[in-house]
Amino acid sequence: MPLDPQTGAILRPCILLISPQNSYRIPPYLNAAKQLGIDAIVVSQGEYSLVSSVASGIHVNFSNANEAFNIITTALADQQVLAVIGTDDQTVTLSSRLSQYFGLQHNDPAASKLTRRKDLARKHLAEKSHSDVCIHIPAYKKIAINILMQEQYTSVEFPCVIKPLSLSGSRGVIKAANPDELLKACIQIDTILEREGSTGDERTHVIVEHYIPGYEYAYEGLLCDGELTRLALFDKPDLMEGPYFEETYYITPSRLDDSTQTQIHQAVQQACDIYGLKQGPVHAEVRLFQGQVWLMEMASRTIGGDCGQLIEFVTGKTIEMLVIEQAMGKDIEIPQARYAAGVMMMPAQEHGILRRVEGILAANKIAGIEKIEVTIPTGYEIMPLPEGFSYLGFIFAKAAEPAQVEQALRQAWANLKIVTSPVLPVI
Repeated sequence: MPLDPQTGAILRPCILLISPQNSYRIPPYLNAAKQLGIDAIVVSQGEYSLVSSVASGIHVNFSNANEAFNIITTALADQQVLAVIGTDDQTVTLSSRLSQYFGLQHNDPAASKLTRRKDLARKHLAEKSHSDVCIHIPAYKKIAINILMQEQYTSVEFPCVIKPLSLSGSRGVIKAANPDELLKACIQIDTILEREGSTGDERTHVIVEHYIPGYEYAYEGLLCDGELTRLALFDKPDLMEGPYFEETYYITPSRLDDSTQTQIHQAVQQACDIYGLKQGPVHAEVRLFQGQVWLMEMASRTIGGDCGQLIEFVTGKTIEMLVIEQAMGKDIEIPQARYAAGVMMMPAQEHGILRRVEGILAANKIAGIEKIEVTIPTGYEIMPLPEGFSYLGFIFAKAAEPAQVEQALRQAWANLKIVTSPVLPVI
C-alpha cells in the first residue's frame, strides 16, 4: 500500500462521493463501489453522510465552498483518494476543485460551473461559437423577476420559455405566449426560489429564451481527455410543448437515422469543447428543429432519476460503475446494447397526499415490463410541475425493439391509477 511520504502512515485508497443529503444517486454509487471492492466516503450536508453502517462520511456546508474544501482535504490527509465524483449539479464544481487538489483527472472548476448555471452557459456558448459549430442555442436574456418592468420584456420574442438559473428536472421551467403569461410565470418561479432557499442571482434572476419547437432527445456520455464516448441516446416520444415540460418516456436505442445520431454526438462534443469539459459523465438535452441540433441543457453528471438503470438493461453494466472506473483512470469499454429498453417517469398529476397506486399487478403482467417502482411513500405530499420535483416512481421495460418498449410502457401507465387525498391546511 502507498505510504505518506512525511509520516510513513499507510494511505487507504477510497473514492469520494460529493452529494446532497437527499440525492437518490448515492445508493447506486455506493453499490457500484462495493461491487468494485472500493471504499466510498460520502461528503454531504446532512445526516446521510454520517451513518457508518451505510458509508463513512464527512459533514460539510455546501453554501460555504471554501470551508467545505478545507474540511474535506484536512479529513482525508491520511487517505489515498482514487477518484472524486460529484453526483448532482450543485456539487460538480466542488468535486472539480477536489480532483484538482488530489492530482486526479478533472474538469476545470470554471467549466463545471457552466454546467449548473444556465445563464453562464448560454453566454459562454454564444461568445465562443463560430461558423464551424454545429450546435445552436435559443436567443435569450437574463431578467430580474422581482422588478419585471416593461423594458425588460419588450425585446422578448414570444413564445418564450422562462427558467430558473440553476434548478434541474424541469422544475420552474414555464412557457409563456405573451407578456401577461411571462409575468405570471415569474411570480410562480419567485415562489419556488423562495421555498428552495436560493441566494444571490439564482434567487433574483431567471433566464428567458425563445421557444424552440421539435422533439427532444437525451444524450448520455463519458468524457476521457476531452474525447466523448456515447453511452446512450434516448428518444422522448412525447412532444413536449409546454406550458410545463414534464419528462415522461425515455426509449433507447434511438430510432433516429445514423446520420442524425452522429450529428447529435458531434454537437454535444462541440459543446463540451466550448465549455472546456474534459472528464467524466455528460448529460445533454437537445431538440431537432429545421435540421439543426439545439442545446436545451447540459450537465457534467449522470442522467436524473432512476433512468440510469436503462444503461444496465441494455449493456449489462451500471452507469455508476462506468463512471467510477473512468474516474479512476481505467480504460472503459462500453458493452454493445443487447436489448431495447425504456422508462416511464410517473408524474404527479395533481397536488395531494399519496394514498396508493392501483393496478400495479395488472401492469406488471404486460409483456416487456421489467419492474414498477413507486418511490414516493404513502402519506407523502406530491406536487406536479412546475413546483414539484419528484416523480411518483418509474416503470421499466425491455424488448427486442424500441417500438415494443414504448407500447409496453404506455399500456402499463394506462393501467395505473394514482389515488390521492386533499392537502388540508394546518390551523
